[in-house]
Amino acid sequence: MKITLITVGKLKEKYWIAAVKEYEKRLSGYAKVNLIEVADEKEPNNANSADIEIVKNKEAERILSKIKDTQHVATMEIEGTSYTSEGLAKEYERWMNQGKSDVVFVIGGSNGIGDSVKQRSNQQISFGKLTFPHQMMKVFLLEQLFRVNKIIKNEAYHR
Repeated sequence: MKITLITVGKLKEKYWIAAVKEYEKRLSGYAKVNLIEVADEKEPNNANSADIEIVKNKEAERILSKIKDTQHVATMEIEGTSYTSEGLAKEYERWMNQGKSDVVFVIGGSNGIGDSVKQRSNQQISFGKLTFPHQMMKVFLLEQLFRVNKIIKNEAYHR
């Protein structure tokens, strides 16, 4: 399986970078992992809803430029489908069985994901109704993908 994470914004804090590297290393035994960070768009002071849409659309252009037509795209969205770890493992396995071996996960910026990326998305996944910093979501997602692979292989870790 080839997994690409496209995220908006660059990780700056050493603890997030270390956590991402750790899970990237763990996951590399199960999948080829590609991490892509696209620049976040500067939000104007006192931004209104139209300004925020412009920001999301510019970030969406950057995200879409990194996605190939052949890739299966899963966007991380509050409105998406929530899974247990076991349920996500079944979904992941279904992708593999359907030949979707090149999967892109998209984590938007602080304002969310632009509509054009949502339209390109094949699937929307939610980690619940809570809002998390996108830096934290990157770590959460990598950890869950590692856990998913451990579940599929019936290896110790998920207990």
